[in-house]
Amino acid sequence: MGSGAGGAGDVGGAGGAIRRRFALGVAVLTAAGLLAVAAPGDAQAAAHCSGRRVRTLPFSTGSVVVYKRDGYVCAVTLPEKPGTKRHMMVSVQARGGRPVVDEGRFAYRAGPVTVHAGQRCVWVKGRVARGHVSSGWILC
Repeated sequence: MGSGAGGAGDVGGAGGAIRRRFALGVAVLTAAGLLAVAAPGDAQAAAHCSGRRVRTLPFSTGSVVVYKRDGYVCAVTLPEKPGTKRHMMVSVQARGGRPVVDEGRFAYRAGPVTVHAGQRCVWVKGRVARGHVSSGWILC
C-alpha cells in the first residue's frame, strides 16, 4: 500500500510540474503580448487600426500612420519620442464629411480615429507639440 501511495504522489508531482510549466509559458506569452502593445512605433499603431497600412506621413516630431480596410480609413499619430505627455492630435476627414478628431495631452499616441470613406478621398492631419503634417486629399 505504501508503494501505491508513493506512485500516486509521483504522478501528482509530474502533473504539478506540467501545470507549472504551462503557467510559466502562459505568463511569458502574456508579458510578450503586453510589451508588443506597449511598444511605441508602427506596431503600436497596428494594434489599434485594422486593415493594411497605406501611408505614413512623417514630420519633425512624429508621424501619422494611415490604414485602410473595407472602405474605412483609420489613422494614429505617434510621437518620435514617446513617454512624455504633450499636445497631440490626429484628424481624418472624408471628402464631403466632417473631420473626426482626437486631440489632447498624450504620452504615446493620439487616436485611433476612423471614418467611412468608401471610395472618397480623405484629408489626414497630425500634430505632436509644434510639429505637424497635413496630407491634402489622398487615397482618391
